Amino acid sequence: MTLEILTSDALTVKHGFFTRKGGASSGVFAGLNCGQGSTDQSEIVAINRGRVANAMGVAADHLLGVHQVHSALAIPVDGPMSDKPRADALVTKTPGIALSVLSADCQPVLFADPKAGVIGAAHAGWRGALDGVLHATVDAMEALGAQRANITAVIGPSISQRAYEVGPEFMDSFMDADPEFARYFINGTGDRMMFDLPGFGLNRLRAAGVGHAEWTRHCTFSDPARFYSYRRTTHAKEADYGRLIAAITLRSGRN
Repeated sequence: MTLEILTSDALTVKHGFFTRKGGASSGVFAGLNCGQGSTDQSEIVAINRGRVANAMGVAADHLLGVHQVHSALAIPVDGPMSDKPRADALVTKTPGIALSVLSADCQPVLFADPKAGVIGAAHAGWRGALDGVLHATVDAMEALGAQRANITAVIGPSISQRAYEVGPEFMDSFMDADPEFARYFINGTGDRMMFDLPGFGLNRLRAAGVGHAEWTRHCTFSDPARFYSYRRTTHAKEADYGRLIAAITLRSGRN
């Protein structure tokens, strides 16, 4: 099956938000599972990641990622790494490598300042977004020569508000940070609330000063044929789940 790669016209460098289509994994991981931390067969995950690297026009060891820990840490890279650092975002001004992040409901965010030749990729769940990983990514890009007003940031497939039910203690974390964040919650059943993760991500990107920010408007929870979802897997009581990949490199064109 052919890979399905979602792109944004706003990003003028080569990038892609890969769906689960076109992969070699089977069972609960069926499709393009790129999660090396999953219980899928490591050889199959390597095949899937090789297909992504090929689609991005880089060697397999030049498809770079991090050991994601829901942090606010963004690091600069200029080539393959022997060990994955514990962080949640990467930035570079080096051609020939592709930055990638994994997700399964959290926000994969791709950044580019094509004028400065600087790109970034961030994994932003609710904790990382609240703690400042998107600001940190923009700061790290700026340190490499990017200008905030020239940065475009695109949020890829993420869990949408209609599928993201949370409890009062979750909302309290946001209210403690800023009472204005109440706008990203609507009433659910009983004491439950529905949280707008992509809306909050867009708020954080705009607060960081990027020139343009958008969401692709794909909900991971609501489309099992195309996307993996941690929350959907949890509801189904499945043993594990696949991870989607998003990647960006300093080449022109989208795919």
